[in-house]
Amino acid sequence: MQRWRGVSNVPSGWGRSVVTIGVFDGVHRGHQQIIGHAVKRAADRGLRSVVLTFDPHPSEVVRPGSHPAMLTEPTRKSELIERLGVDVLCVQPFTPEFSRISAEEFTHDMLVEHLHAALVVVGENFRFGHKAAGDVAMLTRLGRTFGFAVEGAPLVGEEDGAIFSSTYIRSCVDAGDVSAAAAALGRPHRLEGVVVRGDRRGRLLGYPTANLMSHPYAAIPADGVYAAWLVRDKAGDRLPAAVSIGTNPTFSGQDRRVEAHVLDFHEDLYGERVCLDFIARLRDMRAYDTVELLTAQIERDISRTRDLLT
Repeated sequence: MQRWRGVSNVPSGWGRSVVTIGVFDGVHRGHQQIIGHAVKRAADRGLRSVVLTFDPHPSEVVRPGSHPAMLTEPTRKSELIERLGVDVLCVQPFTPEFSRISAEEFTHDMLVEHLHAALVVVGENFRFGHKAAGDVAMLTRLGRTFGFAVEGAPLVGEEDGAIFSSTYIRSCVDAGDVSAAAAALGRPHRLEGVVVRGDRRGRLLGYPTANLMSHPYAAIPADGVYAAWLVRDKAGDRLPAAVSIGTNPTFSGQDRRVEAHVLDFHEDLYGERVCLDFIARLRDMRAYDTVELLTAQIERDISRTRDLLT
């Protein structure tokens, strides 16, 4: 898959293409359907497929301080999109100036002049242009003017009517419902970060933990204890872990932390970049009256994690 930083880097002689557009945070099942449809339609026409996305998140530019929790970091998002068979990922810098271009300008400059779109595939709720003034109907009208077709893909959801969207998945993660998040994503929710030194209290209790420092915008599940897989970027290992998220209330902690106790593992992970794939929520976070009660609960958490993952 080719990667371009903005449409200014479209190579000379670029032919016509099938384009799909969106932030695609999470690359969830709805996104997968839209992108997969674009890839298929490109193959049918003998053209190349392009995913046009944006960085940073448009919300942060339009309303500073409103950046939503991030389901996938940029590298992870790129990897997931590549797996869908896309030919080109074009990441357009989303600047204040770019946010002010009209829907008509966006269509002409981005889709016609640079990407030479023959077909544009978008979700049926797609909006674009300054103040999100453009919709699928407008894009279809503009396509007739500029010579490209438009296909609006239906939204994907559960049988009970819940629509898979990045907003929905963020709400699941925020509530600690990692099972529902996984159902919408089509895979476990992943949290990435670097292992840093904590206060080493887990080691003193006999249950050493890897303390994860994640991206400031990362979507971190609600406080509680979870069964998860710890994936080592460097070694490629996939290890079962009981993960605690919270302020460590038994010891009157103040800082919210993500701490993973890796089962039957004794290597030093400090400084490594790792991922946590959340499988199940085990319990809420709570304070215990004694260290003995806490360690007994930790043993139960580890036992449940072992049952779930090994």
